[in-house]
Amino acid sequence: MTRQEYNITAYTENQIGLLNRIAIIFSRRKINIESLNTSPSEIDGIHRFNIVMHETEEVVRKIAKQIEKQVEVLKVYYNTNQEVIWQEMALYKVPTDIIAEKASVERLLREHGARAVVIRKDYTVFETTGHREETDTLIKVLQPYGLIEFVRSARIAIIKHSDGFNRKLREFERTEPGSEVVENEFLNRRDEVFEM
Repeated sequence: MTRQEYNITAYTENQIGLLNRIAIIFSRRKINIESLNTSPSEIDGIHRFNIVMHETEEVVRKIAKQIEKQVEVLKVYYNTNQEVIWQEMALYKVPTDIIAEKASVERLLREHGARAVVIRKDYTVFETTGHREETDTLIKVLQPYGLIEFVRSARIAIIKHSDGFNRKLREFERTEPGSEVVENEFLNRRDEVFEM
């Protein structure tokens, strides 16, 4: 099986210690997390983790199962980059005097979709969003103009073919409780992952 970038999306309760337990799942298997973002989701009180890793689908499936076994985790999905819409944000700090002298820099920034967020006498901070390759290209463009500092956010992603977890949760809340206990059969079939 070939390795590629996968996005794991986990809907969770916001509990202390959960991030540590998820990190342990990766460290035990000696798998590097390329990017990790956690934020509130569209559902009040539910948080959303977005984890990026470079692995085979088999390994990603096992990791997703392990994460979903955590008590506070409600649902986990995994997708390739082609199955999600994703962005990263980047900030670039450059000397204001050099930027002010070079009119071509303004044109270059427009070409890369960057905008000024802070302008001071000593430095200017530009911001842009895009894929990793796009933000990396702007680093190369700004290096000759005295790039002072650069930082990039973790990836945020939305699954393309998804009705959202909100609808799934509302359906679950409407169902009557059964008398027998049913084990969670997450990811038994690949197509279930994309249903949401």
